[in-house]
Amino acid sequence: MLRFIHLNGPPGIGKSTLARRYAEDHPGMLNLDIDQLRSLIGGWQQRFTETGEIVRPLALSMAAAHLGGGRDVVMPQYLGRVGEIERFEAVARDHGAVFCEVVLMDSKQGSLERFARRGEDDELPWHRQVQEIVARKGGPTLLAGMHDRLTDVIRARPAAVVLPSVAGAIQQTYEALSAILDPGR
Repeated sequence: MLRFIHLNGPPGIGKSTLARRYAEDHPGMLNLDIDQLRSLIGGWQQRFTETGEIVRPLALSMAAAHLGGGRDVVMPQYLGRVGEIERFEAVARDHGAVFCEVVLMDSKQGSLERFARRGEDDELPWHRQVQEIVARKGGPTLLAGMHDRLTDVIRARPAAVVLPSVAGAIQQTYEALSAILDPGR
């Protein structure tokens, strides 16, 4: 069965790490990391929100093309508005794919702490750049609001599976994700 898997969750919760690993274990799957697309647009650091509006249609088109070719998609992306999720869900439906929605969650405080520690162990400039952008846009207050919107999304989307994500437990979380997405495998 063709699938479009949306990994939602607060920033820094591990969505991209898990999606990358899941795609590696499923040859032919597209890891549609919208944040990576964003970094391909000139001036994204200065116009972060505007760039997000530019890349969403690109992501929708990429998902449609890949699903149209009969291949699965995993998309690690925080989406805090039901309407945005529904746009991606419609692409899945239009291509005969099942839309699997998994929300990685931690407590609000845990999520804030994880974002603050994000990128400590790697040299990706992306993490530092995003932390600087978030700090300019409100820092912990912005992130707490994002967590609250995600909690509202979970209530509005009862088919979404909430997966508790424990800081530092990447293998455990990956195994739980795999059990959800590939039962019996």
